[in-house]
Amino acid sequence: MNIMGCALVLFLLLPLAFYFPLSSSTLDNLSEGTSLSVEKPEEVLISPNGVFSAGFHSVGDNAFCFAIWFNKQPSPTVVWMANRDHPVNGKHSKLSLLKNGNLILTDANKLTIWATDTVSLSPLQLSLYNTDTLLPQQPFTRNTKLVSSRSQTNISSGFYELFFDNDNLLRLRYNGPEMSSNFSSSDELTFKSTDYGAVLHRRLTLDYDGNMRLYSWKEETQTWVVSWQAIQKPCMIHAACGVNSLCSYVGFDRKCFCLPGYKMKNSTDWGYGCEPNFHPSCNKNESDFMLLSNIQFLGYDYGYFANYTFDQCRDLCLKICGCNAFQYTYRWYSGTADCYPKTLLLNGYHSPDFNGDFYLRLPKSKNSSYAKPLEEFNLYCPSKLADRPFVESYENGTVKFMFWFASGVAVFEIICILVVWCLLIITQKSSSLDKQGYVLAATVFRKFSYAELKKATKGFTEEIGRGAWGAVYKGVLSDNRVAAIKRLNEANQGEGEFLAEVSIIGRINHMNLIEMWGYCAEGKHRLLVYEFMEHGSLADNLSANALNWEKMFEVAVGTAKGLAYLHEECLDWILHCDVKPQNILLDSNYLPKVADFGLSKLQNRGILQHTSFSRIRGTRGYMAPEWVFNLPITSKVDVYSYGIVMLEMVTGNGPSRSVHAIDDGAVAKHKMLVTWVREKISRATSNTSLLEEIIDPMLKGKYEMGKMETLVGLLYNAYKKTKMQDLQ
Repeated sequence: MNIMGCALVLFLLLPLAFYFPLSSSTLDNLSEGTSLSVEKPEEVLISPNGVFSAGFHSVGDNAFCFAIWFNKQPSPTVVWMANRDHPVNGKHSKLSLLKNGNLILTDANKLTIWATDTVSLSPLQLSLYNTDTLLPQQPFTRNTKLVSSRSQTNISSGFYELFFDNDNLLRLRYNGPEMSSNFSSSDELTFKSTDYGAVLHRRLTLDYDGNMRLYSWKEETQTWVVSWQAIQKPCMIHAACGVNSLCSYVGFDRKCFCLPGYKMKNSTDWGYGCEPNFHPSCNKNESDFMLLSNIQFLGYDYGYFANYTFDQCRDLCLKICGCNAFQYTYRWYSGTADCYPKTLLLNGYHSPDFNGDFYLRLPKSKNSSYAKPLEEFNLYCPSKLADRPFVESYENGTVKFMFWFASGVAVFEIICILVVWCLLIITQKSSSLDKQGYVLAATVFRKFSYAELKKATKGFTEEIGRGAWGAVYKGVLSDNRVAAIKRLNEANQGEGEFLAEVSIIGRINHMNLIEMWGYCAEGKHRLLVYEFMEHGSLADNLSANALNWEKMFEVAVGTAKGLAYLHEECLDWILHCDVKPQNILLDSNYLPKVADFGLSKLQNRGILQHTSFSRIRGTRGYMAPEWVFNLPITSKVDVYSYGIVMLEMVTGNGPSRSVHAIDDGAVAKHKMLVTWVREKISRATSNTSLLEEIIDPMLKGKYEMGKMETLVGLLYNAYKKTKMQDLQ
């Protein structure tokens, strides 16, 4: 697997072979035995197409790196550096082409800082190593990686990396000086920019803040514009604000805050986080806790303690010397609570959607003196001027008051004019964007109007499916793509909340999950636009006996991969809650893709406090016993449903309709599938083959014994471990 598989979708339109025939605006060529001097900034090499330049680039006082930069703006955009972590001196440093073909960079003391280790005078290909940017046609393999810069002004290697792991998954990782953690991963990553199709210069950069962004060069404005980004919620990036801090959103940007009782370690860099403004004590009699609601810290738990009361959780943290806080989440629908003592306060963020509580450990004597930072999470509008205390003498007070009052009125009027002017511009731009049908990097994919989708579906006339969340219609978009358009049932949810959840679903990429192309959020209308699957649902194919054994097995494996990705790979944990053949779709090659994932959360976000998982979800026959017996809902509910789907495929019988079986020569009573299979399993363990007892007669002699034994064996082992009661 190679990241260029996704990058070429965007970059083939911009041919840039990153080879370096050495020609220059001041030198005809860099021939063997010659060099470029750091003391001659006019000596700059130009790429054959004139887009890029190469030379010595200043990165600090008397510090230079040999770099390649984009040629078309006054302030160069550096896309590659030979020695980003080892700048050379501004005096006597050189880039030399030796007679043996090796290109070397030497410092003032003539030490070799960097070399290509080449032995040919043919055009040089500069390899990708420890840089933060990927350009068109640059290979990205398991032996290379992208490394972010330390900050906006510090180009040295930062703490975020993009790389292929040992399982060939593409991962984003925080690799700090004291700890590291993977926080995002993808298999078979593909994406499209919001300006997809345009012939533009592009670069894919791992920015200093840990987010992966695609930039497109706009000639008319001479600027780079973000046309895609990997993570829509920047506070979910690990170590976004360092230790002992909180991340929150201000508009589309993130903002960092120190926890109460803590202060910034470095006032210019949040990467260092915050440090306590008190002397920590292990004496439980000297400690108290401050409640911070809607705050969550990811990871670094001392342990997970289920069914703990608040007092038990609090006392546990007090007993642990290294416990700096604890997270306490009460699940009202089950009457239980979970306790998470925290040993390291990293990856903290504020989210109104998180309904757990966070208790920060502070010295008892000073607890009340530490102000909560919650008021800082609010967004402020400049609707009025802040009151300012007068410090001038009494005799000048009146004059000063009149002066400041007049100035205040003038400034207020200017602000009002600017606000109105900005709103007009934003309205015009929004209208233009609506006409184009695009929403830029905030949502990644296309925004459709309701009228546009109504036209595409011919007034929602061709219904191709219906489920718990709404009906699905076939439509043809304006670019002639055939789409499946799901018209969601009305939900108690605003547009902002809807878009927040849609962005999560839309950025999930996996070959066995249905791809979302766009959405519509207009008035009360909520629609999702998906790729159209030529061979319909698994349910349709099973009823028509359209699948042979090979296709069945591929469907089983692919569906399992898609669910495993939702449960284990996604940053935002997603339960499907309605796994059934109708929600497993097949493309033109019968590749299975799980559909409707995430809609449970999407549809009930606005009324979560009233329903959560207390209402049974799913389809009768596929629902796990946890729903019926009011047990904690975990990913096992999806696994159970998946098992029922596999039984249906193997036996040829549906889960909730009766099985007409013949046992011991007599016609048995009609039985539900689970009951029937359980009896067959019990009987097969003593005297007969399980496969012979339950396999669909139409498959006999047509399947591979080893694969069938593997599939049925997994179901059998699951049965032995759970021995769940029937749902009836």
